[in-house]
Amino acid sequence: MTRSPHVRTAPCRFPITSLRAASAVLSLVALGVPAAAQVVAGATQSAPNGPVELLGPGSVTVRSAFGGFILGYDVDQNGKLGVLAEAVTLEDGTHDVAVETFDQRTGQIVDVVAQQEASKNDFVALGVAGTHTGLVEFEHVTDLFVDQRVYLVMNPLASNAFATHWTPPLTTVDTIAGVTRTQGVAETAFLAAHNSGGGSMTVFASNVAANTFGPSIPLTHPNFQPNHSPVIALDEANHRAILAALGNNPFGPPTLGKVDLGTGATTTFTGIGIGYVNGLAVDSATGVACTATEIDFRIEIYDLAAQTGFTVVLPNALSQAHSGKDVQVDTIHKLFFVGQPISSTAPGSSIHVFDEQGHLVKSINGLKLPASPGLIALSPHFRTGFVIKAPDLNELQTFTY
Repeated sequence: MTRSPHVRTAPCRFPITSLRAASAVLSLVALGVPAAAQVVAGATQSAPNGPVELLGPGSVTVRSAFGGFILGYDVDQNGKLGVLAEAVTLEDGTHDVAVETFDQRTGQIVDVVAQQEASKNDFVALGVAGTHTGLVEFEHVTDLFVDQRVYLVMNPLASNAFATHWTPPLTTVDTIAGVTRTQGVAETAFLAAHNSGGGSMTVFASNVAANTFGPSIPLTHPNFQPNHSPVIALDEANHRAILAALGNNPFGPPTLGKVDLGTGATTTFTGIGIGYVNGLAVDSATGVACTATEIDFRIEIYDLAAQTGFTVVLPNALSQAHSGKDVQVDTIHKLFFVGQPISSTAPGSSIHVFDEQGHLVKSINGLKLPASPGLIALSPHFRTGFVIKAPDLNELQTFTY
């Protein structure tokens, strides 16, 4: 594509989901679980067991450089920076769009990596992959629809520059529906939606920094199609993607899958909980997964090897309005984080923190999460996290744990 004069360039700089789409926007014994919690799939564990620490938002706020709404963000778990993309809507319907890096410790914008003014195009920050590698999607729009997608890499993120392209096995009508959040390992797994021919899904792994790819694996199970809204996590120890999605019955249990990223061999099993799966995270070292389901306002803790698990009702939750959304894992401290846009423990929104045995450890109250799953971007070494703030969506709130 022709490089826009509005894209600020440095040596090797080149100019995520469109603005329209983005804004519409275990063996339990081996894990040390007490005998009382060694339950068969579908059983329920109460929470909490013991005192729960109550926390609030942190003092650091990240504001987009130009006041626009944020289109994707993430932090480098092994560094000091984060990345975000933003868009400011103008009176004529075009947008000023930009990609920026920020300091995790202060919240200050470090650099505007790219910017276009009065544009129909947009940037979306897909996240930080591997070690220190930022990944951004640029969507070129001539009229109404995206006519070119370009994937740009900052390697390292701290270079504050786009150095190379990432070239996944996707066409213009294909979109990235999921990105795994496991940093510090070479590969990242991606879930792609193919919008031609009625729609289908594939999974593939990539070393983003090296621009290398594993096979593109078609998902043939009917419950892993776009209308079931599958979510994805990486089990890097076993070189496989873990999937979870709405099951056969919208008021029944979900379907989970284990997909070998080399051979494509897929194993599926019926999960626990009820309704759509809003979030999924995996601790590959222990083989424990955590999901959040929509209708029964619960989380589910799974032993992936045994394909069994148990449910935990979110604290004080009384209805579907209290369901959890995004789920992330801190594998250093063995904690799962569950976002709850309508809090069941305090006014506003909360993030509830569980250990891998399903015990509630902390409730972080006083947040303002959007209704759709907003990313909980964790920085385990600093024991901090970043979440987008509703309703304006132009700031990131921090929390410590």
